[in-house]
Formats: sequence, structure tokens, C-alpha cells
Amino acid sequence: MAIPTELPIKCQKCAESVRSMFNSKCDYCKKLEFHEEVLCHLNRCMQDSTNFKCYAFRPILKVINQSNNKILDVSKCPKEQHAKRYFDKLPDSDKSKYERALALQKLRYDPDTVIINLKYHFVWNVIYRFPVFDQSIDVFKFIHSSLQECNESIGGFVNLLWLAPDHVHLYVESDGEKSVEEMIQEIKQRSRKAILSKFAEIKNKLSGTDKIWDETYFTETIS
Repeated sequence: MAIPTELPIKCQKCAESVRSMFNSKCDYCKKLEFHEEVLCHLNRCMQDSTNFKCYAFRPILKVINQSNNKILDVSKCPKEQHAKRYFDKLPDSDKSKYERALALQKLRYDPDTVIINLKYHFVWNVIYRFPVFDQSIDVFKFIHSSLQECNESIGGFVNLLWLAPDHVHLYVESDGEKSVEEMIQEIKQRSRKAILSKFAEIKNKLSGTDKIWDETYFTETIS
């Protein structure tokens, strides 16, 4: 992670603004306590500071009169609103411990019966974090179906968890035959072609480029 003095000027100015640590336009980020800094870092990875672009930039707003509205403290929200805490506890649950012990026994005595089922949470940005997706159900359904067409090619299952204006959250199951990099490239390429053929206005918003997704991505395993 770059230190503040190495950040593009636009990022330094944006960091000075008072903002939530979670993306305010993505309910799933807030639900999982997914820090927006991850999205910012992904956007910086493939760019240089000279020609840096970011459409999520928020300039500082000068306060004329102090507001009585208090900033929401997410740490005081009900625990059931934070699914991340639930995921963190899963590996230590009795059920998970039993399943791991059973899998190790099968692998030792009867490896042919072992079925590999890897589960992932994938996140990546629209290029330059451009907010191209509206929140209509038709757009969500189409992109969800285009992603599911990748199931066979990756040897698993793809599900669209959340479609934010400038990034996506995916749940992916895999049989382990393909690497994370191979699966992500397959999903990105197939979905890009489908989206551009269906929504010409998205290509126009991106100044006619054939790119939708940024090259970088975030991934984590899920128990």
C-alpha cells in the first residue's frame, strides 16, 4: 500500500474529506464492513500518478453552518447487520471443525471420494471507478445471467452478490481445476462482451472504450 506522500494528488485531496470508511453507495460494502480503501487501492494499482483518473473522487465540502446530524457509527449498529462478523466466526464453529476432520479422514483412507469445493468472494472495479451501472432490476438480472454463463467454463458456479455503480461483488464456487486468475479473466471477458452488446450506452459513457472492468481484483476465500 502506498504511503500518503506517494498517492496521486486527487487521492490526497479525497482522503482529506470526511467520509465513511465503507462505500456509501454500496449496501453490500456496508453490510460486510468492506473498506472502500480496497477499491481505491485497486484503482491506483494499474495507473500512474500523472494521468490518474478516478470518478469516485469527492472534493472537500466547506461547512457554512454546523449540522446537527451525527455521522453514523457503524460499530454501534446491531450485529446482525454485519455479515462479516458471521463469516469470521465460521472457521471456528463446531460444524466447520467436524467437516475439516472428516475431509482429512476421507483424503487419507479413500481419496477418490473427496470432492473439492472452493468458495470465493471476488470484487473488482469498473475502469477508473466510473459509475456506469444504474440500480434497475433489469440491469442486475442481465448481468447476473451473463455471469452464470461462465459456470461451465470455470468448472463451478458464479453468483452476482451485488452490483454497485462502480464495482461488483461475486460469489464463486470452484472445483479447483482453474486458478483464481484464470477464473477471473474468463468471467471478465465473457461478461464484458455480453454487457457491451446489450447496453450500448455503457460504452458511450466510457468514451467508446471496449473496456469495462479494471485489470485488478480483490479475492478472499469463504469457509
